[in-house]
Amino acid sequence: MATETERRFEIAAVGRTPLVVAFVVVQALAFAAAYSVGQPTWYAYFIVGSTAVTAYALDGTSFTVATATAGSLLMVALGLPLFMFVARQTPALVIEKALDPDVHRVLYLGVYGPLLAALLSLLFGVPLAHLLAKGFSGQPLVESLVDLPLVVPHSVAGIIILFGFGKGGAFPQFSVLGTMVGLVLAMAFVSAPYAVNASREAFEAIDDRLEYASRIHGANNWETFRRVTGPLAVRGMITGGVLAWARAVSEFGAVAVVAYSVEFFYPFAGGTVTAQHAPVFVYNTYLQGGLEESGAVAFLLLAVSAVIFLLVRYLTDDGTAGGMP
Repeated sequence: MATETERRFEIAAVGRTPLVVAFVVVQALAFAAAYSVGQPTWYAYFIVGSTAVTAYALDGTSFTVATATAGSLLMVALGLPLFMFVARQTPALVIEKALDPDVHRVLYLGVYGPLLAALLSLLFGVPLAHLLAKGFSGQPLVESLVDLPLVVPHSVAGIIILFGFGKGGAFPQFSVLGTMVGLVLAMAFVSAPYAVNASREAFEAIDDRLEYASRIHGANNWETFRRVTGPLAVRGMITGGVLAWARAVSEFGAVAVVAYSVEFFYPFAGGTVTAQHAPVFVYNTYLQGGLEESGAVAFLLLAVSAVIFLLVRYLTDDGTAGGMP
């Protein structure tokens, strides 16, 4: 029997990427086989069993096998519904929705609106995250306020926005109800904690001695942040922005209360159009057209979001986020 060291040398010789690709291919084939015979439950068992076998082959320790097997149970709950969702789509209906101009506007708004909310969260969240990482008097109160949107029900978040910025609230010169401003504010309210917390963790991971060395060499606070702190924390900032964007894409309750339908500039039409945020549109499609039609729109939204998410992750992977010149 091969020792653990010999097994690791064999894995290193093959390479991690081919092993990952092989594992994914095997999973896809197993799901296709189970689904084709109408027994998706068999695939749930296969996920757990194949994960345990793979963990044993790669590591061989009982602890790794146990943790991998336990983790695979969660993957069944997360991955199996997603696989079933994709497999049960009707290609003709998906193509029909993909060619629908109304769906094009919804998808554009579903990416554009959350992007504005994520940028807003980063613009004001990164300075706050830097302060939280350094510490100050009354910090627990500010931390509680930042994290509060994580536990506030979504519909309540929308009502809070209307009370704060709607009629009779702050900044009465801005119209919030049913506008792009209201849409972005509602999204920023629920997504800002992700941008702040991820950026804060990045700042806290920086060795204080690096900033101290920068100050010793004559750099002021701005120069230290621009040349040392910022570049070292940029990966965390980007991660926070991506998480904030993803959270805003999925927001339904707050958006439905504040901006059920919004008017915005649509460059492909050369003017303003009216549309709904994607989750709201999917819900309406479900009520009016049923599960199949709403599923086709949801599939397109999922595909677009996944492509953007993976692209950002790829561009910010190791080797591109090491710092700024």
